[in-house]
Amino acid sequence: MLNKLFSVLVFSGLAVSLLNADTINDTYPGLASSTLTYAQDANLPAGVLLKSGTVQISNNDLQKDMNNVPDNIKGQLKKNGFFHLERYATKILLLGLAKQDANSASGQKDEEIISKYLSKATNNIQVTDAEITKFYEENKDMCGGATLTQVKDQLRDYVLQQKQQEAVGAFIKTLGKRIPIHISAAWLKEQAVQAKDNPVDKARSSGLASLVDFGASGCRPCDMMTPVLANLKKKFEGKLNVLFVHVRDEPILASRYGIESIPVQVIYDKNGKEIYRHTGFFPQADIEKQLEVVGVK
Repeated sequence: MLNKLFSVLVFSGLAVSLLNADTINDTYPGLASSTLTYAQDANLPAGVLLKSGTVQISNNDLQKDMNNVPDNIKGQLKKNGFFHLERYATKILLLGLAKQDANSASGQKDEEIISKYLSKATNNIQVTDAEITKFYEENKDMCGGATLTQVKDQLRDYVLQQKQQEAVGAFIKTLGKRIPIHISAAWLKEQAVQAKDNPVDKARSSGLASLVDFGASGCRPCDMMTPVLANLKKKFEGKLNVLFVHVRDEPILASRYGIESIPVQVIYDKNGKEIYRHTGFFPQADIEKQLEVVGVK
């Protein structure tokens, strides 16, 4: 979906201090979910959407990339231009950094070069028995009645993969702290408005706390959440937004919110700030304990 070239940190005429300037995350909280979280806005030439060192991405580049997108999500992507740019830019920026870091990348595919570069963020990650036990206790239903002893090795691999994904995500998300990335201020302002035209962002800006469940029909723990959500919606009517997002119908929205497995429940306070996130079946009693944190009783 995306490619790049860097040398040293190059500060051109557009440059602002990476340490002092407001980031996109400061100006438009929640808009960025990955690489552009710590980018900054700037007055770029007409048609240029992103500039970082020698890398430049234009509106035409983004439109051409749209040809590679499946037809069923093109409409969603058009409403999420910033998300499209963020995903398109990620490979470009990572590839440039990875090539800089590699002693030799000749003969290797771009994906291999990037993978080796990102492995540095996961090399030292380990999983403890306590983490496996905790995961098992919180997700017994997905284990189909098996004991901890029976599924311990599989769960170790699963939890390790989760921790590795989180580490890579955190590494990518902080690229803007290490290299200068600038986004067209005028384009950014327009995209920030369009990106909020969805049920989750509308709920977060409603002035009420929100519980969002990301899942899909046919997924056993997801289906188990259905009556729980219905009960909560009835019990806290007027106090809490309760939403279900079908990730197969809304893949862009799910990706924007960092959903990599299902079901995932996210709780936001009345100001729209994420307070808690849980993966797997989430019993109603446990949800209500977390809702008390955001003042919903």
